[in-house]
Amino acid sequence: MDLIDDPAQSGNAPEFTVSEISGAVKRLIEGEFAHVRVRAEVGRVSRPRSGHVYLDLKDERAVLSGVIWKGVAARLSTQPEEGMEVVATGRLTTFPGQSKYQIVIEEIAPAGVGALMAMLEKRKAQLAAEGLFAPERKQPIPYLPEVIGVVTSPSGAVIRDILHRLRDRFPRKVLIWPVAVQGERCAAEVARAIEGFNRFTPGGALPRPDLLIVARGGGSIEDLWGFNEEAVVRAAAASEIPLISAVGHETDTTLIDYAADRRAPTPTAAAEMAVPVRRDLLAWTAEQEARLTAALAHGLTRRGQRLADLSRLLPRAEALLEGPRQRLDRAADRLPAALTALTQRGQIRLTRAAAGLRPGVISSRLDRQRDRLGALAARLATALARPAAEKRRRLDATARRLDPARVGEAHRRGARELDALSARLARAASAQTQAWRARLDGLDRTRQSLGYTETLKRGFAVVHGAQGVVTTRQAALRAAQLEIEFADGRVDVAVDPPKPARKKLPPKSPPPEQGSLF
Repeated sequence: MDLIDDPAQSGNAPEFTVSEISGAVKRLIEGEFAHVRVRAEVGRVSRPRSGHVYLDLKDERAVLSGVIWKGVAARLSTQPEEGMEVVATGRLTTFPGQSKYQIVIEEIAPAGVGALMAMLEKRKAQLAAEGLFAPERKQPIPYLPEVIGVVTSPSGAVIRDILHRLRDRFPRKVLIWPVAVQGERCAAEVARAIEGFNRFTPGGALPRPDLLIVARGGGSIEDLWGFNEEAVVRAAAASEIPLISAVGHETDTTLIDYAADRRAPTPTAAAEMAVPVRRDLLAWTAEQEARLTAALAHGLTRRGQRLADLSRLLPRAEALLEGPRQRLDRAADRLPAALTALTQRGQIRLTRAAAGLRPGVISSRLDRQRDRLGALAARLATALARPAAEKRRRLDATARRLDPARVGEAHRRGARELDALSARLARAASAQTQAWRARLDGLDRTRQSLGYTETLKRGFAVVHGAQGVVTTRQAALRAAQLEIEFADGRVDVAVDPPKPARKKLPPKSPPPEQGSLF
């Protein structure tokens, strides 16, 4: 379709729809710019929930809209950020909905080392402002870890250097989490490895490491860029297990070095930081043992000498007992005289006490006690007369209230009430007795209907074996004499021993009349 007509024929120019014009422009742009590379600075960046990335590529005079579809954005090794200088590769197309052209980016990368360094400094400042590099977040490295977790490539020389150095210094258990140490998968795998080691259960089937080492050999800034990613830095800062960063050579610095608890210039140096030298520990232990032995020997010798010096200052046992022995001898010499004097003083006190027990003295004391008792008896009679008179007056007043006529009337009234209650009691007792008798008769009828005697009247019988035990099976017929009970009495019968069981015959038709159990 040719959209350019001769002006002279404008009056007869064909008409086009907006969609036709948009389609023609789209085909023209996509045909002329099928695949382009654009070097520009990233402006506005938008990441909606759909997963696509919308951004602006700009220079000093123009702005080009760009879009990175969700699948491409997930595979990018470097995510675009505002202010980054990049080289974007893609194809130009149009968006008819807004009458604008844009570039569909298929690959985007920083434009040189300068752009990477600028982005690195910006990211470093952002993470430092959050406190991820603060010294107070650092954890001490354990002196002698039992298990060491290593996050690195399993096929490189780094892991061999670490294992060799650990074997030389102090062999420890090592858990290796294989990861890609460069490329698009590097950051995600390293972050998952650090988080995975932290999720190990202490004391579980797979032991939880006491120390982590993230290691990689040297390389360019592009090769080491995975260790500058935000996910790796945050995983290292959030690790509960102490972490040593050993990425690159001594001159190489990545953001994980700032977030780690310790930074090692090389992977070999990380192994040296992780464990001490076993021979040095053995030598130090032997030296401490020798010092301890010497200190114990010196202490025992000094205390023995002190004990000997103190023992010389103590007096002899004979000298300590001389004084008590003399005091005991003197007390033994004075004991007979003291006993004699004590006996004499007792005899004197006994004599004095016996002098007061003469008959005349006793008689005079008895007379005085008798006179005192008589005076008390006279006082007691006077004291008892007054309560007795009072009780007598109260008894007379009570007797006057006990009129025989009143007592007889109360007696007759009580007798009438007693007769009425007796009649009511007799009627109630008679009704209760009749109710109980009716209930007892009903229960007796129930007992008779449920008892086995009624069953015997219907033509059945009960077989009694030895000692009157009821027999219900043929196998139990072992007694020579049985007793059969009928409704009108019992009969003794003799029983032959049971015969072996024979082949069962077809059941016969029952007899017309009902017989006994046999």
